[in-house]
Amino acid sequence: MTARPVRVAVVDDDPLVRSAIRLLFAGAADLEIVAEGADGADVPELVDAHHPDVVLLDVRMPRVDGLAAAERLCARPRFPYVVMLTTFHADAYVLRALRAGACGYLLKDAPPRELLDAVRRVAAGEPILSPAVTRRLIEQVADPVGHDRRAAATALLGRATDREREVAGAVARGLSNAQIGAELGMGVPTVKAHVSRLLTKLDLDNRVQLALLVHEATLGG
Repeated sequence: MTARPVRVAVVDDDPLVRSAIRLLFAGAADLEIVAEGADGADVPELVDAHHPDVVLLDVRMPRVDGLAAAERLCARPRFPYVVMLTTFHADAYVLRALRAGACGYLLKDAPPRELLDAVRRVAAGEPILSPAVTRRLIEQVADPVGHDRRAAATALLGRATDREREVAGAVARGLSNAQIGAELGMGVPTVKAHVSRLLTKLDLDNRVQLALLVHEATLGG
């Protein structure tokens, strides 16, 4: 039995960008664009009507920007994976969207293969932020991390066990579950269990938020 394609919605106010993404995805049998929108205001209706697995959201749109759309979407009890699209390497909106529950961000000038692979990874539950990108976002955008935020992040990580903090640190470095298992001497199912417990214990939505938390706890301001 062949697995169904990953269903993707694209929301961007530039019709040329939407057209380029549509043409790109047309060559990928495992990915399917099921809906398009030109503004963040379109997102609720698109999601309700087409049930995408992944929503690609432009950060800057005229009426409802991608940040507001992401925050509203991620506040739902069940929501698709959200990925922000931007032309900026460090964007305050992107960082806020990640904290709201978005799974990552992509640069619009990324190579086509990188965009396709990123959507596949997100649909499979993998984060798409490299540790270098995560650190750069925080260092350049987050004022840098102030004492209060650093203290709060450190206190939150204090809820975790020593082993869980080791796993959290590996997640923040961008390691996959298999790489974490090899480094820490545990099986992949055990790694997955640790990550799942961390997200529940720390009240986080995904691995990207866990990586951000670790970096906030270790970056000074």
